[in-house]
Amino acid sequence: MIHIRISKIIVALSCALLAFLPGINNIIDYEVNLVHVQHVLMMDTHVVTVDSSGIRSIDSPFVHHLAYILIIITELLIGILGFWGSLDLWKARHDVQLFNRKKGKVIWSMTLGVLVWFTGFLVIGGEWFLMWLSEEWNSQQAAFRLVIPFLLGLIFISSKDEDFKTPEIKA
Repeated sequence: MIHIRISKIIVALSCALLAFLPGINNIIDYEVNLVHVQHVLMMDTHVVTVDSSGIRSIDSPFVHHLAYILIIITELLIGILGFWGSLDLWKARHDVQLFNRKKGKVIWSMTLGVLVWFTGFLVIGGEWFLMWLSEEWNSQQAAFRLVIPFLLGLIFISSKDEDFKTPEIKA
């Protein structure tokens, strides 16, 4: 059913844009979110002193920039793969078998989105660097809002497409 395939293309494009825009914004306004990455990695704004923060915290500006650049590159890659994969899907929208075979780039895009905002922000930032202890730099809710479209999009888009034939009515 072509309308389902078009819906999947729209979801893929939307998620690509959802990742690409922050990547561009992080390049244009580099310092704005660099500060966020620095404070999360340094663990210096926690409302409660954590004994193990000295073991986990990273004070190196080089590592701060490296982590932030990796985030930006991944956001851009998510967007590029999503746009490119959506174009592949658009070209294949009339052929259900080809459409199913062309989902790879979009599935990788969605998977990277989950990797960045779930694994990167919620797991590593939230649980290893205890981001939830910072009133000012806790971005777990924002990360969760980004994980959901990618996870739901991944489930929706990866589901197999089929064209159903209308059963003949015999008189």
